[in-house]
Amino acid sequence: MHPLCRRPTFRRLLKTSDVKLENKLKNRQMKQQNVAKKQRKEQKKLRQAVKDAAIRTPRPLETYRKRPEEEEDEEFLESLPTDMMEDEDLQQMTSMARQASFITRDLSGPVHSGKKRSSEVVPSYEKVPRKLARMEEKEVIHLLPIKDKTGVIPQSIERGSTHTEQREKLRVHKINEKKLHIAGLGSAIISNPYSNIKRVKELRGMLMESDPCVAVTVRKLVMVSLMEIFKDITPSYRIRPLTPEEKATKVKKETQQLREFEEGLVSQFKFYLEDLEQTVKDWKQQKKKRSQAVGFQSYRGLAEVAVRCLCELLLALPHFNFHNNIIVILVPLMNDHDKKVRDCSPLMMLRKLFQQDKVGGASLATVRVISGLVKSLNYNVRPEVLKTLMSLRIKEVEMKKDIEATAPKKKFMNNKEKKKNLSRMQRKWKKAEEKLEKELLEAEASESKEKKIKLHTETLNIVFLVYFRILKKAQKSVLLPAVLEGLANFAHLINLEFFDDLLNVLQSLIQSGDLTNRECLHCIQTVFTILSGQGDVLNIDPLNFYSQLYKMLPRLHAGAPNDDIIIVLQCLDAMLTRRKKQVTLQRAMAFVKRLSTLSLHVLPNATVGILAASRAAMHAFPKCDFLLDNEVQGSGFYLPELDEPEHCNAQNTALWELHALQRHFHPVVRRLAVHVCQGAPSEGSAALSAALIADYGGKQIDYRYVP
Repeated sequence: MHPLCRRPTFRRLLKTSDVKLENKLKNRQMKQQNVAKKQRKEQKKLRQAVKDAAIRTPRPLETYRKRPEEEEDEEFLESLPTDMMEDEDLQQMTSMARQASFITRDLSGPVHSGKKRSSEVVPSYEKVPRKLARMEEKEVIHLLPIKDKTGVIPQSIERGSTHTEQREKLRVHKINEKKLHIAGLGSAIISNPYSNIKRVKELRGMLMESDPCVAVTVRKLVMVSLMEIFKDITPSYRIRPLTPEEKATKVKKETQQLREFEEGLVSQFKFYLEDLEQTVKDWKQQKKKRSQAVGFQSYRGLAEVAVRCLCELLLALPHFNFHNNIIVILVPLMNDHDKKVRDCSPLMMLRKLFQQDKVGGASLATVRVISGLVKSLNYNVRPEVLKTLMSLRIKEVEMKKDIEATAPKKKFMNNKEKKKNLSRMQRKWKKAEEKLEKELLEAEASESKEKKIKLHTETLNIVFLVYFRILKKAQKSVLLPAVLEGLANFAHLINLEFFDDLLNVLQSLIQSGDLTNRECLHCIQTVFTILSGQGDVLNIDPLNFYSQLYKMLPRLHAGAPNDDIIIVLQCLDAMLTRRKKQVTLQRAMAFVKRLSTLSLHVLPNATVGILAASRAAMHAFPKCDFLLDNEVQGSGFYLPELDEPEHCNAQNTALWELHALQRHFHPVVRRLAVHVCQGAPSEGSAALSAALIADYGGKQIDYRYVP
């Protein structure tokens, strides 16, 4: 039988109702419209996506296939004729439909809209074309394996976003392990250096760390650790090498252990200094060795640590072996182009070495190296190199003090203690023993004094040799100010045989007009320091130097700092107070008048110093009180612009500046001005108090710290 002639079932008849067919037709049309609309939107989004990212390729939209049963039903319904049902069947179906609850509902809207399967509901954003996230394959970097008790453990890290973090964690872990190893070796060496001196070699071997991740950090840690270890275990004496006879001699076990310790210590200390020196050379020469784990950018950091270690050893072990080798390494760094390396370590440490050296051996070695450096570079060095020589402790007062301080002191028993604790025979022997010890101490102190004087004399000869070479061959050099300042500092120690030549050189420098005010002041200070010391036996009248200082006073710097004023006051003390027998009254009065004029233009602390110098001059030359009177003491007029103190007629003027200073805002200036205006008396109501004299009226005064 043909399928079309088969009698439809009741369910088929329900589906073939007119209402059902009409609804299906509407649904199909609505669906076609929605599909067309969605296709237009998808095409629009696809074109936009292609424009935004040419790389991204949109995935085709997901299509949903219908179930086979639904396709067969639709084909069957479409194939049925519309006039197949009879009237009786249509009436029966209508009555049945009125009784069914599902047919009584409004069929104009979507049917079964609330009972759609959740799997068939597709959100709109799911149909937007997108590129799925790709799962990137992780690339693994294989590292050097680690070996422990269980065997070889392979090491690897992932390359990617977490590569840096993993590498940093691994680096921190390695550094912590190295720190523990360094700490263990250091503790073992310090706790028992005689037995564990060989471990210094193991620790020193870590200076050649080859792991690029931790090489720089480990090397710095080892440098500092070895420096502290050597400072701790080094003895307080110099170790000399054993002779063949001493090596062949049989000694006790303890003595042999001490010899092995000393030999190992000297050997490892030498190798350690060579490693530090090579580190500095590698940075200076910028040479990268083969299979080097340290980059060029890390050379500077390693060199700075090496220089600091050398400086610490220079100060901590001035008595030990290879001290001169450390000086040879550090002195050239004083002239280095890198200011951080130049200022932070070598310059500061060498100044401390000069100040702490009581005997003079280390100072002599350092001065020799500095002299050789200046000569080898043809005086093309920085002024700071010569300024370090100003820190040398070579002064007569300090030398006497040092001799007394270095003499060993021995406490002897008094008579009461002897009678209480010793018998008659023991007291007799004790007296003879103390007498012998006193003689030995005196001989030792005398020997130490002679040795110290000899070292200081040789050191000063080298210093003056450097200064005189520069004065003779490099007068236009930038080193001249440092040389003049150094000569002014050590002028009281210059030999008499150099006086004439030195005075001629200094006078020619001042008259050349090429020097600054400060340099001229140093020249004048040097001359009068010599003349007020050993040069007082010479019959020399330095009138030209008096005229030069008198001429310079109005041109001094009136603001801060007052360094020039300090030098002027020191010169005036040597020129007027100490040489009052060689100075005329006219010259003294001219200086007092010009100092009063200068006191109106400088800061209060400098004004206090100038008034104190005027007070000292009036005490040295009592007739200067003529300047406090308005009456004229001779013929002629005062010539304030004349630069010759002998011919300016200062006796025909008055110190009117003191009246202006009595209204000064500073209380100390007012008090001193009133005191000097009344003749600077030592007693009476106008006299200065003892505290004020101690602070501002004495000769040894630092005017920089006057409030």
